[in-house]
Amino acid sequence: MAEMFDALEPAHEQALTAAPVFFVTTAAPQGRINLSPKGMDTLRVLSPSQIAYLDLTGSGNETAAHVLVDDRITLMICSFGRNALILRVYGHARSVKPQAAEWQDLHERFGQFPGVRQIFVIDIDAVQTSCGYAVPQMELIAERETLVKWTESKGEEGMIEYRELKNTVSIDRLPTGLNS
Repeated sequence: MAEMFDALEPAHEQALTAAPVFFVTTAAPQGRINLSPKGMDTLRVLSPSQIAYLDLTGSGNETAAHVLVDDRITLMICSFGRNALILRVYGHARSVKPQAAEWQDLHERFGQFPGVRQIFVIDIDAVQTSCGYAVPQMELIAERETLVKWTESKGEEGMIEYRELKNTVSIDRLPTGLNS
């Protein structure tokens, strides 16, 4: 049975912290809905009413584009362990870029990752838990090293060029704000 909460409870914080993967969903008023998996220990609980995740350079930048026109966001985790759980966090997101005044304080909460693009801060409106009984029980074998190796091989100049080419507009041609 699903339950709704106004903010994160301690058990929710533990589940978010333990999750090896989370999913982020955003949408603009028109165009495609974006659903992206995230991992690599890039999610942090800032308070019972706020979470953040470190956004690494990838093939697109849909979340940034969507948040500029409609800041609604849903983050979801599934427990793949012994205890079944689905946890959704509903809220409003904003992108914090490296040149922002609050960048340093936020960035210090995360480990060092190459290819950092921005941090998304999510102000929580509601939290929902549900059973997750249909989610399979699985085991994490290892984190993938591919993104880190790819980013390091490009170097900082290569990453700037890649972001200019692939991350400044969404697949629906919406600006991502990466150049601003």
